[in-house]
Amino acid sequence: MALGINELDRGRGIPEGLNHFSYRLDRGNTDGLHPLLMETESKIIRAEGCACAAEQLKAQGFTPDLICAHPGWGEPLFLKAIWPDTPLLCYQEFFYNEFGFDTNFDLEFEANRSWKEQAKLAMKNAYLHLTFEQADWNISPTHFQASSFPKHWRQKISVIHDGVDLHYARPNSSPAPLKLPDGTVLEKGQPIVTFVNRCLEPYRGCHTFIRAIPELQRLYPEARLVIVGKTKGVSYGAACPDGEWMDHFLAEIKGRYDHSRVHFTGKLPYSQFIPLLQLSACHVYLTYPFVMSWSLLEAMGCGCAVVGSDTAPVREVVRHGQNGLLVDFFSPNDLAAAVVEMLNDPDRAAAFGVSARETVERTYELNACVTRQLALMDLVASRSLMG
Repeated sequence: MALGINELDRGRGIPEGLNHFSYRLDRGNTDGLHPLLMETESKIIRAEGCACAAEQLKAQGFTPDLICAHPGWGEPLFLKAIWPDTPLLCYQEFFYNEFGFDTNFDLEFEANRSWKEQAKLAMKNAYLHLTFEQADWNISPTHFQASSFPKHWRQKISVIHDGVDLHYARPNSSPAPLKLPDGTVLEKGQPIVTFVNRCLEPYRGCHTFIRAIPELQRLYPEARLVIVGKTKGVSYGAACPDGEWMDHFLAEIKGRYDHSRVHFTGKLPYSQFIPLLQLSACHVYLTYPFVMSWSLLEAMGCGCAVVGSDTAPVREVVRHGQNGLLVDFFSPNDLAAAVVEMLNDPDRAAAFGVSARETVERTYELNACVTRQLALMDLVASRSLMG
């Protein structure tokens, strides 16, 4: 049984045996509400809608053996009030901290932080305090993400990744040419450098990558740089104060790079995204100390030679000099030099790609991760594993 706001997309291969119970929200945010309470109220509104749906299910005679929930949007806040005797397993993605993680990391954009920013973090975590106190057990996808939570909670967190489907994300020794949205045709053997963000923004290092372009092209003029991701808006962090982040950083390097060899694709469908990674001669992944992107593991699964930022959680999967290279997140010149090192030594890059694939196979392969998650669910549901 699944509870959710949105209708299921049956075209995604969801089993017919899954019963989906929709719920709706009876209200929006209160006009004039204190800004620091807005996010908490949003989560309570969703939690109320979910709890009302759960109450209807209970009235129909349904009692779950286990409740699995992602608390990030607030839904599970009141479910234990409906089913107090049912164990609750929560997917704990991230706990916001003032220091040591994404906040106060990139001071170029956070130089003037005040107590109000710290207050916002405290309120962003408020619902997590409530759900953690109710959860019988928790799961987090990486050790780094689990480490973001207060120490007294970590003893109730199992680290199991969501998993990557390596049947799709795999090397291809003879990939077909790929036509980009701008008409450029990419082929295997070209010095293709790939970089992926959901949205191009500082949280995922777009500023460092774009600032590296002039030096990278100076060292290796033939390189073709393919940048995937939405060019408008943000997924994480603040919006650009003067337009879009891509335009803001491209203006910095105006006149110092060959734009004909830099390709912004926008968002790519998965049917083109994986073939692009299979063509890549070097894949760049940069991130603040924050949630790890699936794209990194998919690139490694495709056998890409990876240049990553020397930040958590990248260090959790990329071992410098063994299955990729790590560079200072804030150094465009170091990034350019590392990428060119990969392009100039295809044998070493290929060896890194083989090791990268082996790393993902060992720890992040989808079926193995699902098996571990199901085993954890059995333990929590049977109350064999309780906090």
